[in-house]
Amino acid sequence: EVQLVESGGGLVQAGGSLRLSCAASGFTFDDYDIGWFRQAPGKEREGISCISRHDSSTYYSDSVKGRFTISSDNAKNTVYLQMNSLKPEDSAVYYCAADPKASVRAGIVGRIVYDYEFWGQGTQVTVSS
Repeated sequence: EVQLVESGGGLVQAGGSLRLSCAASGFTFDDYDIGWFRQAPGKEREGISCISRHDSSTYYSDSVKGRFTISSDNAKNTVYLQMNSLKPEDSAVYYCAADPKASVRAGIVGRIVYDYEFWGQGTQVTVSS
């Protein structure tokens, strides 16, 4: 059974940090690109970061660039999202997702794609002002 389990969310003050984890199981982790997305109430889902399995390249949306860092621990089948200098507008449910070709499709269309094959259930991040 394929599973993506996010953890590490919570309540933090503005300017603080959190590290989200995405633990994967049930598929060949090394063959899948991993993306991080978030969705705030009343807003569309936003793709904020991804890491390619093909060349380990990373992507960040303008909204998080310079503040968030994606990394991978292949031995633990886990991808992390280190979030620093958090702002109230970062409050959202954060999801990780896995797909074998997402980075290829993103390269073709020139932006992060959303049609990932597997999705986690999400973890809530709330940043207070």
